[in-house]
Amino acid sequence: MSESWDDYADGWDSNEAVISYCDKAYESLLKIVDLEGLKVLDFGCGTGLLTEKISKHASSVVAMDSSEKMISILTDKRLNHVHTINAELSQELIELNDVLKNDLDLIVASSVLAFVPDYQETLKLLKQLLKKDGLLVQWDWLKESEEPGIGFSKELIESTLAQAGFSKCSISIPFSMESENGSMRVVMGVAVNA
Repeated sequence: MSESWDDYADGWDSNEAVISYCDKAYESLLKIVDLEGLKVLDFGCGTGLLTEKISKHASSVVAMDSSEKMISILTDKRLNHVHTINAELSQELIELNDVLKNDLDLIVASSVLAFVPDYQETLKLLKQLLKKDGLLVQWDWLKESEEPGIGFSKELIESTLAQAGFSKCSISIPFSMESENGSMRVVMGVAVNA
């Protein structure tokens, strides 16, 4: 495994599995929310495959990722209404960055929250950015056993969202991805900032 997400950046936009995952996540998003005119944060945006789709409808998108190379590729796309941030999410960043006000309508986190150092703390920080009744939508690999590996169980997502102060949490399995190792299911958590 690579030491850095920067190492994946160059081939990210041409990786068929990455493109398929993004397309399926976007399709599942459109089933639950109308993106027209929304202010959106794409947290852990990578090279912006999902950002690009959302930006065609949203009034503005903040695209945040800790990988400098991923953000550089996204910035080079020169998407309208997209502001990029190359940083780790922190309380200090929220306080110092004007585009991170608590007036976002939607936060999407596609296959990123399983990689953050503290899932619950990250959710609490993200919650601060949403306006009242704003939505957080996350997609991650479904972890169906106690075996080591990346991902979350439905129960862990639901309980952690609730502990972070979200309400009306719903958990679903919107799609699966096929690989040489078999089918891998994706879990989607949707929660409201009450």
